[in-house]
Amino acid sequence: MKHILIVDDDVHIGNLLEEALGQEGYRTSRAYSGTEAVMILEKSRPDLILLDLMLPGMSGEEVLEKIRGIPVIVLSAKAETVSKVNLLMSGAMDYVTKPFDLKELLARIRVQLRSAENSSGGVWTYDEISLDTVNRTVSVCGIEIHPTRTEFAILKLLIRHPQQVYTKSQLLDKISADTPDCTDSSLKIHISNLRKKLREAGGKDYIEAVWGIGFKLECRGQK
Repeated sequence: MKHILIVDDDVHIGNLLEEALGQEGYRTSRAYSGTEAVMILEKSRPDLILLDLMLPGMSGEEVLEKIRGIPVIVLSAKAETVSKVNLLMSGAMDYVTKPFDLKELLARIRVQLRSAENSSGGVWTYDEISLDTVNRTVSVCGIEIHPTRTEFAILKLLIRHPQQVYTKSQLLDKISADTPDCTDSSLKIHISNLRKKLREAGGKDYIEAVWGIGFKLECRGQK
């Protein structure tokens, strides 16, 4: 289920979007200020962000500067061409002027999500972990670690959907294209080795074993 973060202090618009997206099968979360949006993004990684510009505290433009590797559709009453161009140059994938047509917005969301799925490039982050899918590198607190091919595939999946618990069978199925040699019997060993490398660099346990279910990405402990 794709996760969409709605960043808008207008409760009516937020409710409208939340209901429409829910009917389309998306999972949603809400932020009512720029500061709240940044706090949410420090702990989770949505698949797409709907971002208003006129926000209390940190503005939408300031929030956009902090977003990396997540498609953003700006929703704004600002209709000036220069505003649209500047935001698209700053990293927004699309710009929709308020008031918007809901069916058109849903179509634009589908386009961006499909484009993101087809793109293998980008730098994905969670807490102090940074994973570069182009150069296939991983760093923790600025320290580069050297995961194996299978460990990289596992981390790539977990970091894309932090907090989501994956069963062993789900993990094996989803990483099979990147690392077909991983087996049910070897999966726990790969996760254990990856967890050790991340902990040695960052001083935390980043991968949590959920008893009886599977694994998820979550920070535990401090240096």
